[in-house]
Amino acid sequence: MIYKYADIKECDIANGPGVRTSLFVSGCYLHCPGCFNSAIWDFNAGDVYTKEVEDKVIDLVNRPYITGLSILGGEPLIPERQEMILGLVKRVRKECPGKTIWCYSGFRFEEEIMGQMYDNLEYTKQILETIDVLVDGRWMQELYDPMLRYRGSSNQRLIDMKKTVANNMKVVLWDKGYGK
Repeated sequence: MIYKYADIKECDIANGPGVRTSLFVSGCYLHCPGCFNSAIWDFNAGDVYTKEVEDKVIDLVNRPYITGLSILGGEPLIPERQEMILGLVKRVRKECPGKTIWCYSGFRFEEEIMGQMYDNLEYTKQILETIDVLVDGRWMQELYDPMLRYRGSSNQRLIDMKKTVANNMKVVLWDKGYGK
C-alpha cells in the first residue's frame, strides 16, 4: 500500500510537551468543520511515505533536544493508515529510548476506537499499547479554547495510554495536561 504524509515539523512546541518532531499524515474522512488541517483531508495530498522518510523521522526524534514524536493528520488512526503508524511507533519505541509518542485522533476513545476498531482492526490494539498519550475527539469549533494545553477544543482529551492499558482500557487522563 502507498501511504502519504503532508509534513514533518522537525521542531514543534504545540503538539505535546517539550520540543517534538511532528508527522502529519494525509487523509481524513471525518472533515471536522473549522479543521486547521483541511488541506490534508485528501488521501493523495503530500509526498509518498517511504523507508527513507521514516528513517528521517527516527533520526529527528533521536536528536538530544527532542522529547518525542507527535503524529497528527489528517487522521492517523483511520484503517488505511494504521499499518504505517504501527511500524513507525514500534521503531520509535525500539530505536529512540526515552522519547514519548503522542497520537492525535478525531475518533472518540470509548465509542469509536474501543467500540468499533479495537477488536475489528488488526493494528489498533498494538498502536494503543505502544503510544504514550492519545489526544482523542473531533475538533469542535464551538468548543474552541486557545488556552487549552496541547489541544484545540474542550471536548478533546489527553489520555495516558500506559495507565489506560494497565487499567483494562478504562480511560486515565494524562495528569499534566489539564491546567490552563
